[in-house]
Amino acid sequence: MDNVSIMMASDLLNFKVLVLLIFASTSVSAGAVFANTKWTDSHATFYGGNDAKGTMGGACGYGNMYARGYGLETSALSSTLFNKGLTCGACFEIKCKVADTRWCFPKAGSIKVTATNLCPANPARPTNNGGWCNPPRTHFDLSYPMFTRLAKAVGGIIPVQFRRVPCVKVGGIRFVMNGNPWFNLVLVYNVAGGGNVVSLQMKGSKTNWFTMKQNWGQNWELKQKLKGQAISFRVTLGNGKMMIANNVAAVNWNFQQTFESDSNF
Repeated sequence: MDNVSIMMASDLLNFKVLVLLIFASTSVSAGAVFANTKWTDSHATFYGGNDAKGTMGGACGYGNMYARGYGLETSALSSTLFNKGLTCGACFEIKCKVADTRWCFPKAGSIKVTATNLCPANPARPTNNGGWCNPPRTHFDLSYPMFTRLAKAVGGIIPVQFRRVPCVKVGGIRFVMNGNPWFNLVLVYNVAGGGNVVSLQMKGSKTNWFTMKQNWGQNWELKQKLKGQAISFRVTLGNGKMMIANNVAAVNWNFQQTFESDSNF
């Protein structure tokens, strides 16, 4: 892998991946609850069946969680935390409030999960009786295996505390190239550090940077014909850190292929 360092812009071409430890204008507010690094009260439930098959897919667009490397260590978020998909990929540490319920396992410790789905609101139910994911509530809908690491399933809903933590991933950032020659749709996943991409830019070897538009979840679109050019990406996370992955896809790239940067956050 290439070394990652902070340097002058004139040296960019010497590196395939560069991490710039600067804060971009797209960084989230320090007061946003989905960015909170201090223990914060919330609640958790579970979904997707005992085998967690129902957690595959989801509103972040990752599809098969095993194929993407997330496995069952995932959670759906209430809309307050989901932030229109811009919290997708973020990592949270969660612990059960043992003193507040009889269902917690006293020695369970904490779990770490990646945000991969939306827990939809249920306006027909009050927030304290079935409308667990209604705004402005924060809520985690865990996979069954993760919930039962913290508490007995019979509890149904448990009081928890959560905080944002850095994501630890193996390998580089991965980009799935979908679409057609006139419409690029790129899924970004396996993002370390802050985890959640809030801005993505794309360029061909013969073009300047184009700012992509969030299509849904972590799928980003660009209506430019870039086929036949080497592709680079500029990735900005919710914490403001930015990485440039130069020439991550060679000139002969095709749609439905996945490409990986040489490094990660």
